[in-house]
Amino acid sequence: MSCTFRSTTKREEFHLLHKVQWNDPGALYSLVGKENTPRFPFSIDQEGDIYVTQPLDREEKDEYVFYAVARDEQGKLLSKPLEIQVKVKDINDNPPTCPSPVTVLEVQENEQIGSSIGTLIAHDMDEENTVNSVLEYRIVDQTPKVPRDGLFLVQTYHGTLQLAVQPLHKRDTPQYNLTVEVSNQDFKTLCFVQINVIDINDQIPIFEKSDYGNLTFPEDTAVGSVILTIQATDADEPHTGSSKILYRITQGDSEGRLEIETDPQTNTGYVKLKKPLDFETVAIHNIVVQAENPEPLVPGIQYNASSSATFRLMVTDVNEAPQFFQQVFEATVSEAVAKGTKVGNVTAKDPEGLDVSYSLRGDKRGWLRIDPVTGEIFSAAPLDREAESLYRVQVVATEVGGSFLSSMAQFHLTLTDVNDNSPRLAKEYTGLFFCYPLKAPGSLIFEATDDDQPTFRGRHFTFSLGSESLQKDWEVSKINGTHARLSTKHTGFEERVYNIPIRISDGGRQPMEGTVSLPVTFCKCVENRCFQPAAHMPGIPPVGMAVGILLATFLVIGIILAVVFFRMKRDKGQHNAESAQASEVKPLRN
Repeated sequence: MSCTFRSTTKREEFHLLHKVQWNDPGALYSLVGKENTPRFPFSIDQEGDIYVTQPLDREEKDEYVFYAVARDEQGKLLSKPLEIQVKVKDINDNPPTCPSPVTVLEVQENEQIGSSIGTLIAHDMDEENTVNSVLEYRIVDQTPKVPRDGLFLVQTYHGTLQLAVQPLHKRDTPQYNLTVEVSNQDFKTLCFVQINVIDINDQIPIFEKSDYGNLTFPEDTAVGSVILTIQATDADEPHTGSSKILYRITQGDSEGRLEIETDPQTNTGYVKLKKPLDFETVAIHNIVVQAENPEPLVPGIQYNASSSATFRLMVTDVNEAPQFFQQVFEATVSEAVAKGTKVGNVTAKDPEGLDVSYSLRGDKRGWLRIDPVTGEIFSAAPLDREAESLYRVQVVATEVGGSFLSSMAQFHLTLTDVNDNSPRLAKEYTGLFFCYPLKAPGSLIFEATDDDQPTFRGRHFTFSLGSESLQKDWEVSKINGTHARLSTKHTGFEERVYNIPIRISDGGRQPMEGTVSLPVTFCKCVENRCFQPAAHMPGIPPVGMAVGILLATFLVIGIILAVVFFRMKRDKGQHNAESAQASEVKPLRN
């Protein structure tokens, strides 16, 4: 069964809600809730009368379902529990509530009359779609009242705010505060609305004056100099894209010699030199400057003559030094060119039309000369890439018949290589030796090089003995493009120094060949160190031989003692070309 009961807002005496009754007397009644609720505002007496014992609030709970139970004195159910459904009927007991302490809306300048600004949405806790929850809106105050009161209206039943009588302008006031009364049948609430006026770019920049007159500057005025200060103003909101001003030169500066910088705080424009002035090119500049905003103008608004200004820049002549067409001139020739060969040329022009004379500076090797009239550069001596592969000199252009002003440019001459250097030993080999007597044929390794530029594949030398008569005692074999091995063919060599001629060829397009002498010493060794008797030491006369032998004996004893007390282990040989040389060829020590 179901029943309806009006919600109450204050505690009153118990209200009889319903009555249940068992056919036979003596039944005991109780109520059992169907759901677990924190509050159960019903009770039943033993007459079967059901009462509302606490105030009901539809906004808290709009429906209750419970059971009426009848039992005998032993607690046995007399029948199936009876389900009771109670629906709480709404009454107007809640005032309207505002969506927030202040509702903030925005509107652009120049919005049309009737344009929607936004909607104030208030709430009522009473039952929806009933008379209790119908809300009405009314503006009761506008602050400030400029340029007049009643600028806004609100739709009575929807809360939509609109412009009522005219567009807004931020320069009048940037913000309006409205007090809106929201009411239902029994309650009234005041809600507060803040409307911010958003600036739009509906004002153009206006110059303080349209003609800044005549300016006169010499053509040597320094780049970066400020030649004029200009000023325009904009009535849009300060420090926004609508009021910021950018100045642009629209006429009279086709070569881009001028630029205008804007002070972001004051919108003052500073006309500066970006490039040097040139009397000979343009003596008078008729400049037109346009003032614009970075933000686009709103439709219907256009820039006009108030946003432009003019000035005349007159350039005076100054005697200037000749000017090179470029600051670095470059040329490439072979190092083998003949003396007097043209290797390059430079060109300069005097702004006043005077003749130009050319000369060289920094030609420290005396390799070049220049034609003073044409600027052509010739070789004046043999060139050598190995001495200097990139040769740098300065070229001076001096005006003739004037004040002899001059300017300077660089001339860079790159020399390409030719094969003009004979191969040679990569280093001085002075300490090569074999221990005498030679117990088995041995060998040593040496390296060759030359001063020419190597090819991308590297150097490729060939090696041979410089005399056929040496072939019975010595042999030369190639290891790679730069290293070779000199080997003995027997062991019967005397205790002395052998100077072995080695022929080395580079295999170039015009092959270069050189013969070098490789000194090899056969000497007695102590602890793998070469030892020569005093008689073989240069500078010791025969009369001192006995003393020399005695000194040599003490030297041998010293070496042996040093080996016994200080040498703990011997170094092992390394497996590469240099280690091969170190293990097969011992340094010569006297």
